[in-house]
Amino acid sequence: MRALLLCAGLGTRLRPLTDFLPKCLVPINGRPLLDFWIDRLFSQGVDEVLINTHHHASLVANYLARSTWHGRVKLVHEECLLGTGGTLLENRAFFDGQPILLAHADNLTRFDCRDFLSAHQRRPAGTALTMMLFRAAVPSSCGIVEIDSTCVVHAFHEKAPNPPGNLANAAVYLIEPEIIDYMASLGKEVVDFSTEVIPHYIGRISTYMNDIYHRDIGTIASWSEAQRDFSMPPLSVENQQAWSSVIKGLGDDYSRLVASLSENAAG
Repeated sequence: MRALLLCAGLGTRLRPLTDFLPKCLVPINGRPLLDFWIDRLFSQGVDEVLINTHHHASLVANYLARSTWHGRVKLVHEECLLGTGGTLLENRAFFDGQPILLAHADNLTRFDCRDFLSAHQRRPAGTALTMMLFRAAVPSSCGIVEIDSTCVVHAFHEKAPNPPGNLANAAVYLIEPEIIDYMASLGKEVVDFSTEVIPHYIGRISTYMNDIYHRDIGTIASWSEAQRDFSMPPLSVENQQAWSSVIKGLGDDYSRLVASLSENAAG
């Protein structure tokens, strides 16, 4: 199986951390999110990983070049953002007609990838993708879904003030090649997955419940919560050296910022 990890977002709501780093390299208890994602995917059945970059792209490239993941992942840089759908389209040859695991690497999540794939393979007839769900603490800040008795999405509410429930889109998907064919039929280079693809497939989206852990690291408040409640496995020795090299290049201002934010999170 092949995966696309989306790492190109600007992360404006995660400032001041993202003044120094891309969202995917924001550390949780000393380990960058991207390293955790790659490790989990490769250890659970994913064979190849594609990563797109934009904001602070050189830092992603430098980290990976010094890490144990060097040569095992493919980087593609987007000078102009293509949207999630546009990135899939631009790199459709990489996926070679296979199902694709699609995830935003600024999410912190723990799930069984093989179980997720098994659920996708058992999805109801006629569905074309499987969406991971989690139970949102603040439903109005998420995309909330309504599902039927077969766990297929029949309604979607994007950040509605009073949504009907707390089952939220985790922005982790398994998608079939026909999704890319549909996006190609739009005749556009830039395609937004959440507004142009998901609405088209309402009634054809299967779901998978993540009851283990999921958090969108989209704000300083959310990052602080993750610092407190997520037991992050440590970096390997080699990747700790690679990460230390990145941090050293960021200078003392970054180190002071993280120390201050971590102290606030702990308090």
